[in-house]
Amino acid sequence: MASQPDPFQKLCEIVAQLRAPKGCPWDREQTNETLLPPLIEEAYEVAGAIRASDDANLREELGDLILLAVMHSEIANEAGRFSIDEVLEEVTAKLIRRHPHVFAQSDVRDAEGVVKQWEAIKHKEKNGASDGHYLSKLPAALPALMRAQKAQKKAGRVNFDWTELSDVVTKVDEELAETKEALASGDNTAIADEVGDLLFAVVNLARKSGLDAESALQSATDKFVSRFNRVEDELRGRGKKLGDVGLEELDEIWNALKREGSGVME
Repeated sequence: MASQPDPFQKLCEIVAQLRAPKGCPWDREQTNETLLPPLIEEAYEVAGAIRASDDANLREELGDLILLAVMHSEIANEAGRFSIDEVLEEVTAKLIRRHPHVFAQSDVRDAEGVVKQWEAIKHKEKNGASDGHYLSKLPAALPALMRAQKAQKKAGRVNFDWTELSDVVTKVDEELAETKEALASGDNTAIADEVGDLLFAVVNLARKSGLDAESALQSATDKFVSRFNRVEDELRGRGKKLGDVGLEELDEIWNALKREGSGVME
């Protein structure tokens, strides 16, 4: 009985066939640059499936994400830059190298020690290809909240961090006061600067509270959208529509729905 083909190898072969001269015209036209937006989009769709605890959707979205990783690698392979095998070999070697407590001799045993060890090994690896600064490899393409939290988290791993949550709250209050001063001045440059500092401080508050700032804001936005939809439904029940009523009536409906809390997160 013939053995079943390896699923990952089969996927790689299909992608190569799609990119071949007699393959799919659309697939042949793609480049690493044109496939960048869908790569980012698929990563967010994976995150959405995880947040929704939807395993069927998660399985599908992970497949789409893996497909794009294979596509990017095949494009590079065609240009003689690198192959999917090299991608897999490199990430495998990295995992082994950065887990000496599993694959070599290391006394690290708790999660905090593992993270610090990982960062130390990573920093040593990257120094030769960078300017030597600890945060020089912080990805510029990350969403702003995620990038801010990652910068704070990395700084915290080398002891540049608040030790008390109360200090973080004080910093938020300080940045809010400075934002109010900037608003009073009417200086748009100062306002933008202070609002940025305030957002950065709030991200730090989320991090020190054990929260992911990106997820917290996503949940808050979902809550807003859900409640706003209910405001719209209430207006329709009154024979009205959005844009035809003022803030006072909208606010009255909003606050009533907030008090009810039925089917809406508080």
